[in-house]
Amino acid sequence: MLMTAARILSDMDCPACGGSVTLEVGPDRPPSTSLSDAVLDAAEDERLNVGRTCWDCGWQEERRLHVEAIETTAGDANPIERARLLEEITDELAAIEALGTLEDTLAEVRRQRRLEPAAEETSEDVTE
Repeated sequence: MLMTAARILSDMDCPACGGSVTLEVGPDRPPSTSLSDAVLDAAEDERLNVGRTCWDCGWQEERRLHVEAIETTAGDANPIERARLLEEITDELAAIEALGTLEDTLAEVRRQRRLEPAAEETSEDVTE
């Protein structure tokens, strides 16, 4: 395996033994490169090699990614902000262990979604 970068992922466990897994992104990536950064920095038609290794039990997996096309949305910060907020919300929800808290959160999200159209209609009716 021709990998040049290694990074231990604390949020990923070995599927075989539950130990820590090292993620290697290559070729030609510095050791601090995360998989997401490597994908975002990739050029069209570039190939990335991604290897996962558990140093406790020896489990390994190698994947090859091929970037066929790249589409970007330039100048619109809303999709970027929305993706950041969704990731933050997902992280928070993953950390909640009490089922009641998750149920309450879902109920509040649904309540807010029901109120959104009414709030948008009200703001459209206001003249400046």
